[in-house]
Amino acid sequence: MGQFLNLLIAGSLLQAMLLVPQQVLAQPWRPVRGGIVFGISGMALVQQQSNSLNLLIVHDNKGKDEARLAMMTIKGQAQPEYFPLNWPGNTALPADLEALTSVPGETNSFMALSSAGTIYHIQLNAANKTISVLKVFNLPDIPQGSNFEGFALQKIDQILLAVWAHRGQGKDPAKIYWGKLDLANYKLTPIGSITLKVPLPIGSNVRHVSDIKIDKSGVLFISAATDPGSDGPFESAVYIAGAFGVNRDGIAKPTAEITFRQNPDLVPLYRYDYHKIEAIELIPGAAGGVIFATDDENMGSSVYMP
Repeated sequence: MGQFLNLLIAGSLLQAMLLVPQQVLAQPWRPVRGGIVFGISGMALVQQQSNSLNLLIVHDNKGKDEARLAMMTIKGQAQPEYFPLNWPGNTALPADLEALTSVPGETNSFMALSSAGTIYHIQLNAANKTISVLKVFNLPDIPQGSNFEGFALQKIDQILLAVWAHRGQGKDPAKIYWGKLDLANYKLTPIGSITLKVPLPIGSNVRHVSDIKIDKSGVLFISAATDPGSDGPFESAVYIAGAFGVNRDGIAKPTAEITFRQNPDLVPLYRYDYHKIEAIELIPGAAGGVIFATDDENMGSSVYMP
């Protein structure tokens, strides 16, 4: 079973690498909003139509009058439309939201993660452009000095997999954790972790993980970026970090073990100068692909679909 699982995960990894769209005749980066309070630090798909995408985005703002979430609509080749959302008054305003993921199997249900490790389960009313906060809880066993910039959920073989990442910086490697999420009780059970450093970008300002996403086959995508200051210059790269799988014990499948096969040779799938990618999302279907969003500090935010 172990050898078969390794082959299966390796096959999923190779397939994902072959299917990633290449940077050929791509459209240019499209500005979303200018200014430091409009950087995009997390992004999740709300609705996909034939010629448009609706996405929920989070900002890493900390000020009282600064937006935390917004709706972004991309229609064809037009510039993105932006609509800020009000944070509900019955829940304390979060600080430094750094990641956003949809909740598999639920409609307009999302979880946002702060850099300190607080998770906000959010319900979006897309028609009215309002949100409600269903639950606030924390990542388990948070090590001192952690600074989280990635959080993703995916259902793998009927198991709700949660993955979160400490960003690392320079010589400090990123650390990627994973576990099982019991959504009924908001119980997140840690299972394993790995450390990694990306080959690009380089230098003391590189954050080895700036966002993560998992596809339905278990492949883990990560972005990495440099942040030398509010005026840049920035640099980013996107990688496949490995693949998750489920190993079940016996024909009756009484137990299930989530496994992770780390990519031993990180190869940049995409590389970009002048932009700090802090949000990635995977868009399904023939018209889909991957979309990147940036937190370019004083230069604001932009999106790009290779």
